[in-house]
Amino acid sequence: MTPAAPAASSPIGVAVVGNGMATRVFHAPYIAACPALRLAAVVSRRPEVPVPAGAERRAEISEVLHDPAIELVVVATPSDTHAALAAQALRAGKHVVAEKPLALSLAEARDLAALAQTCDRLLVAFHNRRWDSDFLAIAEAVRDGRIGRVVHFESHFDRFRPQVRDRWREAAGPGGGVWFDLGPHLVDQALALFGMPQGVSADIAALRDGAQADDWAHVVLRYRRHRAILHAGMCVAGGAPRFVVHGTQGTLVKQCLDPQEAQSVAGLRPGDESWGRDPDPLRRIDAAGAETQTLAPRGAQQAFYASLAAAIRGQGAPPNTLHELLGVHAVIEAAQVSAREGRVVDPSLL
Repeated sequence: MTPAAPAASSPIGVAVVGNGMATRVFHAPYIAACPALRLAAVVSRRPEVPVPAGAERRAEISEVLHDPAIELVVVATPSDTHAALAAQALRAGKHVVAEKPLALSLAEARDLAALAQTCDRLLVAFHNRRWDSDFLAIAEAVRDGRIGRVVHFESHFDRFRPQVRDRWREAAGPGGGVWFDLGPHLVDQALALFGMPQGVSADIAALRDGAQADDWAHVVLRYRRHRAILHAGMCVAGGAPRFVVHGTQGTLVKQCLDPQEAQSVAGLRPGDESWGRDPDPLRRIDAAGAETQTLAPRGAQQAFYASLAAAIRGQGAPPNTLHELLGVHAVIEAAQVSAREGRVVDPSLL
């Protein structure tokens, strides 16, 4: 028997597994910003690293899995551990948020989705960047038809980190590399706008001196009447535009990345006056070359957890569905196959 949904007046107890950057910058502040949630515990084996205020330190995941006060488990550990830890939590009757990527393969993701259905628990991936100011601006303009029919959509997540660092994200082996790190965000945003593509072609490579895992990815999603280009690179000084979208009636350009991650690192929190405010406008260039600028919507990544809390209480849809999660993984894997075999891959056939 699975535990009953918590009463609307009682905050949902949350445990985060892992106490790295993702917990400190994203999960803990966003959980704290949601009155319907309470960060009760953080599972961490590093006593030298403080846990977020108000949370108890637990040394082992078993301590939170057997705690009836914990309803939701957030897996914020290295990528190659996500699937196993999420499965443990689901079997213990907990709802689960898994950092992206949810799993290392589409087959593994399918197994997790089936387990979540069997356990009657929610399983979501932390696709927080659906609430980025840059994406909100582009999505609103595309859906409003401001440039007519889209023919070319280009999404970049670039950084300038020419030196390889000693960390698991850049190490050889399962779960490392930029495509597993940033690819899920790029894919999730594209699928949220356009749905599943008919084909995927990709070039994924390790280009920096001393690179042990891929640090450059260029992926093309093929739709019947348009193309979506997803790109991530680690040697882009000054940055490329975050989004460029060409349509039959003009072009959209969003130059800068959403500020919320940088704001959180600097100590700002949801609810602060400047939180999520993006000074970089959305530019629209029409057929005559005239440019208009529009203020980007305010970013609100904390909305991920508000949506999840409502879904746990049966009061709304989760921030992403199992169908959407599997779609993201199908495209991630199709890109890997395409890069390896040099061909266009139909993600629906995987």
